[in-house]
Amino acid sequence: MKHPNKDLIELGIRQPWAELILRGIKTIEVRSQGTQIRGPIYLYSSKRPAEIPAARSAAKRYDVDLDSVTYGLLVGVVEIIDSRDCQAADSGSACVPRSLLKGRVGWQLANPQRLDEPLKPRFLPYGVWFYPFKRQNGAAR
Repeated sequence: MKHPNKDLIELGIRQPWAELILRGIKTIEVRSQGTQIRGPIYLYSSKRPAEIPAARSAAKRYDVDLDSVTYGLLVGVVEIIDSRDCQAADSGSACVPRSLLKGRVGWQLANPQRLDEPLKPRFLPYGVWFYPFKRQNGAAR
């Protein structure tokens, strides 16, 4: 993707999850709350990797080298197409064990597009959602 939309809201994701989303392997993002956001969003690769054992297992399973992936930059765009309670069957699509899905919400993702070159956001992340190229003009949920 060459010319990103600078009005998109952004979601910060730790590695290896961001890379697995861009590869189309991780199609469910597991969260504690649902979201009403639908459509394309920026994918921001957080400055630190995920620390849970499931992240290291997923990186190994899908051959993601955590020393060579991008951190602290916009890496792509993905669409949120649904938000619903997680089911045990979501384990593969979420790239985590079933035990981590209980009581959680899954944001269904589609159409990942990697940016040709990672972009530095103009504004730093503040919370789950943020606008990387403009001041936030309303709370996103």
